[in-house]
Amino acid sequence: MLAMFRRGLFYSYLSIYLRHFLGLSVTETTLFATLPMVMNIVFQTFVWGTFSDKHQLRRTLIISGEILAGFGTVLVWYGHTLTGNLSLAGYVIILGLSIVEIFWSMSNVGWSALISDIYRQEDRNAVQGRLASIGGIGRIAGVWIGGLLYDGLGLKYNGWGFYEGALFFVAGAAMLISVIPMILVPEGGIQREIEDASIPEIGASASAGKIFTIFIVAMVFINFGRNSIAVIQSQYLVLGSGFAVSSTVLSYIVNTQSVAMIITGLIAGWVGRKIGDGNSLLLGTALAVGSLFLLAIAGNIGLIYVSNFLRGCSEVVVLASSYAFASVLIPPEKRAKLFSIFNATYFLSWGIPGTFIVGPITDILLAYGASEVFSYQMAFVSSTVMTLIGFFIQGYLVFVYIPRSSN
Repeated sequence: MLAMFRRGLFYSYLSIYLRHFLGLSVTETTLFATLPMVMNIVFQTFVWGTFSDKHQLRRTLIISGEILAGFGTVLVWYGHTLTGNLSLAGYVIILGLSIVEIFWSMSNVGWSALISDIYRQEDRNAVQGRLASIGGIGRIAGVWIGGLLYDGLGLKYNGWGFYEGALFFVAGAAMLISVIPMILVPEGGIQREIEDASIPEIGASASAGKIFTIFIVAMVFINFGRNSIAVIQSQYLVLGSGFAVSSTVLSYIVNTQSVAMIITGLIAGWVGRKIGDGNSLLLGTALAVGSLFLLAIAGNIGLIYVSNFLRGCSEVVVLASSYAFASVLIPPEKRAKLFSIFNATYFLSWGIPGTFIVGPITDILLAYGASEVFSYQMAFVSSTVMTLIGFFIQGYLVFVYIPRSSN
């Protein structure tokens, strides 16, 4: 709950601050998600994942990562105030968050392995759904408070919350406080004997390694497509030539997604048991495609709310089902290492497609004289296509490759 509170509070408005206060281009603003996430995945995969598997430490990594990242976040704020050049200040934030992600990556890889350590395979979908539901409550509070602090309760200028440090301080404090409940959580780690959950239920003749590879490719397209708009959506909604929403209204729109996450999280486990994790992932991806398509064609604010609600539903279903699906394919002794690869498809999706696909599409169209609204809408169309490709790859895996391998 505290983690989602911090993310909603901080990242829902950082893109607007970088774009409209510090003056970075659309593509430049996406770097705050790309560069930090690259650092996150590099250290998850090559440092913390290997360390966690070798020493079977999970909780220790989570606690250490949150403490170091909390203090690091405050230092990023201080660093960006040391220059009077607004563009340079933006890059200080981007590079500073890249360093902070080295520590956050300790926490990310720790919890991924910890859930599989503690819960049986058949329970993991439901557990992820409940966590997402509880997280949605924290996200609502974070987005609401972030909207209030962004302009100082409407008494200051837009961007005040970042420039004066309030949003950095609250986000850092949330990370430090989140350490307290983690003290009560078991360390985690696995026993060395073979677990039943380590044997994939896809058939003895199937190659779990090949299936995992195809699954990862599908997740790249699914996550890259649905999350590629995360940085630019808020910029689009506040456009003066478009919907021109205030930070308060933006918080209502974003929290529509949070409400959907709370509701869907309560039934995600039941859906997974009824139709299976593979089919649940297809359902969540289809919801994401619908959400992106509505965002691209929306001519009124009502459709924006519907789009965000569908996005919240898809977020939970994709998160829970893909994690459960991956946990079946990953052997216990390699949990941290291979989960870092799985996590890469999610964490990199917040930045890489924004920097190299949707950001450039928007900037190029703007440079050629297209309207701001149209330029952003075409970026949303590209996101829809990416997600749809992932849907078809996952469908091939579930309905063709796995049944064929099992015969």
